[in-house]
Amino acid sequence: MAAPETATPTPKPRPTPKPPHTPGPPHAGTAHAHDEDARWYADVARSLARPGDRLAVDIGCGDAGMCVALDAALPRRAFVVGVDHDGDVLDEARRHMNADGIDDGHIRLIRADLDTDLTLLPEVVRGADIIWASASIHHLADQQAAVDALSALLAPGGRLALAEGGLPGHHLPWDLGVGEPGMEARLLQAEECWFTAMRASIPGSVRMPYGWTTALRRAGLTDVESRTFTFEKPAPLCAEDLSTVLERLARRVDRTRDDATLPEQDAAAWQRLLDPADDAYLGRREDIYSLRARTVHLGYRAE
Repeated sequence: MAAPETATPTPKPRPTPKPPHTPGPPHAGTAHAHDEDARWYADVARSLARPGDRLAVDIGCGDAGMCVALDAALPRRAFVVGVDHDGDVLDEARRHMNADGIDDGHIRLIRADLDTDLTLLPEVVRGADIIWASASIHHLADQQAAVDALSALLAPGGRLALAEGGLPGHHLPWDLGVGEPGMEARLLQAEECWFTAMRASIPGSVRMPYGWTTALRRAGLTDVESRTFTFEKPAPLCAEDLSTVLERLARRVDRTRDDATLPEQDAAAWQRLLDPADDAYLGRREDIYSLRARTVHLGYRAE
């Protein structure tokens, strides 16, 4: 059985053929990653919850994993509202909650385009004790305006928590024997180019030339801080962890290759590295590790 991944809070302070799927049973890595996220969500939700809380909101809730964690951490009289732009994703989240036997009587999922409908949400979520947004605000045209709007929805003493940034996953030795050394570093560079292009492509995109803690302070929040959670698993990885790492790498390669930000020579090398039929397949190595971090930026509305 795979050892649980521990999250340690750091004190404040041109297209080519797609590679085949990664090893293990279908979606083995995806299911394992979902379990890892669920443990992290539970830890963070408990740290955000207070005994008197009555309402929590998840902006860009996706599969509603954090909604479930917040529901478990809050007093039983409290409600959780999940907001996402993708109706199909919300329907799937409801199916998963039902299949898992989760009582969703205290969880309401709402479809809304966060760029255009954010001003329509107040009647539903005004007076929130917790507003959580994980990797969603950076997809909006005006990030500061979004932080301002969310901050205004908080109850006195309410908390706005933004999970943005951290440390991208690092998993590989510098020289893999395939392609030029530094493959992972160049993948990270391609992802930076992809992100820059993504931001520039958003209609009406406004630059935010400062960090998330500054954005929270500009929104009028106090006691602003950041908490970083590190996730580390040394080599050799168990089968489930290795499958998770390879699935994540495949998604990252697909995204940057399809957007033509990944050099063609590297794309060809990645195809070999992610192909179970190739002698260079990463799934046969014993030196794959996992090191990443997620940062949560937190601010309070004055009492």
